[in-house]
Amino acid sequence: MSSAADTVARLSAATSGLPAPLAVVDLDVFDANARDLLKRADGVPVRVASKSVRVRSLVARAVGHGFAGVMAYSLREALWLVSEGVRDVLVGYPTVDRAALASLAADATAREEITLMVDDVVHLGLIADAAGPAPDGAAGPIRVCLDVDCSLRVGAGALTAHLGVRRSPLREPGDVAALATVAQARGLAVRGLMFYEAQVAGLPDTSPAVRLVKRLSMREVNERRVRILAAVRAAVGQEVELVNAGGTGSIEVSGGAPGVTEVTAGSGLYTPGLFDGYRSFQARPASFFGLDVVREPAPGWVTAFAGGYAASGKAGAARLPRLFTPGYALSGPEGAGEVQTPLRVARGPAPDGRLRTGDRVWLRHAKAGEMMERFDRVHLVRGDTIVETVPTYRGERKNFG
Repeated sequence: MSSAADTVARLSAATSGLPAPLAVVDLDVFDANARDLLKRADGVPVRVASKSVRVRSLVARAVGHGFAGVMAYSLREALWLVSEGVRDVLVGYPTVDRAALASLAADATAREEITLMVDDVVHLGLIADAAGPAPDGAAGPIRVCLDVDCSLRVGAGALTAHLGVRRSPLREPGDVAALATVAQARGLAVRGLMFYEAQVAGLPDTSPAVRLVKRLSMREVNERRVRILAAVRAAVGQEVELVNAGGTGSIEVSGGAPGVTEVTAGSGLYTPGLFDGYRSFQARPASFFGLDVVREPAPGWVTAFAGGYAASGKAGAARLPRLFTPGYALSGPEGAGEVQTPLRVARGPAPDGRLRTGDRVWLRHAKAGEMMERFDRVHLVRGDTIVETVPTYRGERKNFG
């Protein structure tokens, strides 16, 4: 793998004639990451998470590598993707968008290709009311997937600690089976179940305590998944087709777990900053954004234009962009700014070359797809050459939240 300095030189050469800020994806690394994700899954189908890509041509590129289907983050996004030829789209989050549900119900192809996520009878009622009687040519009932809480709970009563994200209220086999029964009664097809172990897939291996939480989480959810699948099978009278689990950080352990039929990954295609601390795979950054140095306010300091692209989640230094240009660091007091980002020479060995006004500096976003919401287009690079420039979701005038 080339050094950061080599990559910086290649990206700067490739984009030397273009104004910044700008976004690039290194196709050689993107392709290598796609192959690595599939290899880590060891034959288990991998669904690409569109929210972590947000570039339609790169979602298609992942599918071309062998990814099986797409996990969308919005029903309107799913409808758009299907209209553009994408097939087998699982919407990863519930929706209460009545207009989008009505569009799904009226579109035979969308009904066949889209599966909705639910975890509450309210969701089922909205879907069933929007669907009404299946129109002529419709591909059967609307399909749903039940989202199951996979957090780790340690302790008892008021002293219970919740380790994981706050997602679904569904947790115990009886609750999941009961919702599956209601779904069938409302004329919906229960296609599958989702088990997203966020505290395993989304946390880097930063300490022995984190690694212990991951081991305990997988042990607990694996045992509970078996019981849930048995309860749902009894409730609906058949095996569920789809059992989704995991993410980039947990492909191996999730894919090999009992009952799992597929895993989801997306961030690992770009490998943003928050994925640097994992032991289970090699972090190979594929997506970057470039800024131009516009002034030198003091010795050892330069200021770049724009750059304040902080990631979602709990505010803190971990959510800020990572400097990829060697030898420089963000300013502690200012961080990454809305219209200017000051950079200082980092402690340690001096950089090979000091940045000057007019130079280009390269950074990585802390998360994956969120970076693409800042740009209308992304330049796809091989070596030191741009081979194609493609629109992001934003560049296609699509905004799904």
